[in-house]
Amino acid sequence: MNEKRLEPRMLCADLVEVRWHDTSGELKSCYANLEDISPSGACLQMDLPVPNEAPVTIGLPEKELEGRARYCVFHEIGYFIGVQFDPGVMWHQQEFEPMHLLDPRELVERALRRVCKDKAPLLGSRFPPEQ
Repeated sequence: MNEKRLEPRMLCADLVEVRWHDTSGELKSCYANLEDISPSGACLQMDLPVPNEAPVTIGLPEKELEGRARYCVFHEIGYFIGVQFDPGVMWHQQEFEPMHLLDPRELVERALRRVCKDKAPLLGSRFPPEQ
């Protein structure tokens, strides 16, 4: 699937409550694993499918994030649902920080530091010495 987000995705893991209406209009609710999140959207892993374009509400401890299901695909262990938040709805780490949260860019930086350790003078101050 092509990356379409403008902001970087933060890898994460936390349980959240999800609500949506199925194709018959019936309200559904279940818990999902929050797989990744950015200010404009999230990826959820769930046991149930969500129709494309269905309005979705992600319940967090102190807030709800509302959006639409942009895709729903089944992979061996469950359904992965991509949610694009509605206009004006944004995730902020200060308001909700998932139990496990990782910025993949940090992993790239660490790997570059290790690979370039001997070449650091050639790279300038972009990679400060590791502590």
